[in-house]
Amino acid sequence: MIRMKKPRVSIYGRLVFWTSVLLILLMFGILYSIQKREVKAIYQEKKDRGLVIVRSIAEMNARRLVFWDLDSIDENISGLIRDDLVYVIFYEREGRPVVVSESIAGNAEVINQTTCAGAVQPEAVFYRNIKLVSEGKTYQVMEIEIPVFVPGSNTKWGSVKIGLKLEDVQNRIYKTRLVLLGFGLVALLLTLLGSNLLARRITRPIKNLAEGTKKISHGDFAYRIPVISSDEIGELTQSFNEMTEQLLIARRQTEEANRKLVQAEKLASIGRLSATIAHEIRNPLTSVKLNIQRLAESEKLEELEKEHLAIAQEGIDQIEKFIKELLSFTRASLIQPDYFSMEEILEESLKVIEASLGEKKIILEKDFEKDLPQAYVDGDKLRQVFINVLRNAYEAVDEGGRIDVLLRLNRETDNYYFEIRISDDGCGIPEKDWENIFEPFYTTKSSGVGLGLANARRILEQHGGTIKVVKKEGRGSCFLITVPCQPPSQEG
Repeated sequence: MIRMKKPRVSIYGRLVFWTSVLLILLMFGILYSIQKREVKAIYQEKKDRGLVIVRSIAEMNARRLVFWDLDSIDENISGLIRDDLVYVIFYEREGRPVVVSESIAGNAEVINQTTCAGAVQPEAVFYRNIKLVSEGKTYQVMEIEIPVFVPGSNTKWGSVKIGLKLEDVQNRIYKTRLVLLGFGLVALLLTLLGSNLLARRITRPIKNLAEGTKKISHGDFAYRIPVISSDEIGELTQSFNEMTEQLLIARRQTEEANRKLVQAEKLASIGRLSATIAHEIRNPLTSVKLNIQRLAESEKLEELEKEHLAIAQEGIDQIEKFIKELLSFTRASLIQPDYFSMEEILEESLKVIEASLGEKKIILEKDFEKDLPQAYVDGDKLRQVFINVLRNAYEAVDEGGRIDVLLRLNRETDNYYFEIRISDDGCGIPEKDWENIFEPFYTTKSSGVGLGLANARRILEQHGGTIKVVKKEGRGSCFLITVPCQPPSQEG
């Protein structure tokens, strides 16, 4: 058995449809009630006008009927037949017609039909709608009949009946219906437009929420759904944004944990490799170094041979330095924090390279914030970090270049932290290498082993800080170093 897939109808479509249906039913119910009331009012107005006319005719001809002056009655009513008054008929007390207007003289059915024969109350009024055919045309006529009494007498002398055309009534009803139909069409358009806008206002946040879930499912945790309403859907959207914020934080923490795990695995591998290198190279290298030193002290060597031995000695020193840096990097030494002045640590770091800066005539600009709290750090290890970054800046700038060192305390968050910016106007670092330069053995320089910045990041991570390259105006590079600081209120 093949199951037919039901057609998908969106919430927007269903909301527009049912809202429109309900509003249209309500609107047409109201218009129908108004139309019914207006028709009733028009007919009632016609009845009231006809009643005034028939009573006026009865009063004018009551005495003529008593004195049986039928000719005067006929002459009197003949001048009344005009406009919508079609005919006038007088009946004697038994219901026999005695005076009939010429306009209805040939219609026995209308003439002989009376509803006022016999005993009736003086205030009695009888209404009847009939169809009247005259000269090949059919008219709707309202008949109104009342009894004729003479003032001061309880004797009914007869009755009078008039016929009023309903053509004007039908025209008014037709116009009224046209007006109501026009209002109905306008209301229908407004209903459709209003339901459309209402549905869009309700479904737009839902659509945004659906789009947001799709983006989140594809890993875009930085996406935020715009909050465009303050109702339950707006609260749901706000909660969704808070959830994605937490997911983004969790993913960043996971990525950072994975990075540290990979880094730890790298360090473990490097450590094992370093131990092997140190064991296999150091002992024979020491023997070679001692033998070269003994040869260099011999007086039998010529100057050229001594120069070659000096070059070999320098090469061995570089190998020993490399092994020392490698072993230093792989040893997981613990930090020994204490309270230090961050400004003093930077000043001591600058003194180490002060002579080198003078040789290249490099301009050093310092901008240290005053009255900073002390930092709970390992001063010696932080000096290693600053010296390493400053040496990189020194090597990057040309003679007469410039290095700027800025120290600030960031108070924008609850957890205060120091910001140290070391920037230069040297050759700069390509943006694609901004993260790679902190990896072990990665270097953009012709010399060096690529362990300095990797070691600097490890030391800062032990302090809970960070180091990264950030954009700066003009040429050169800028290193941003952050180090946590306890707020001044928590110290001492």
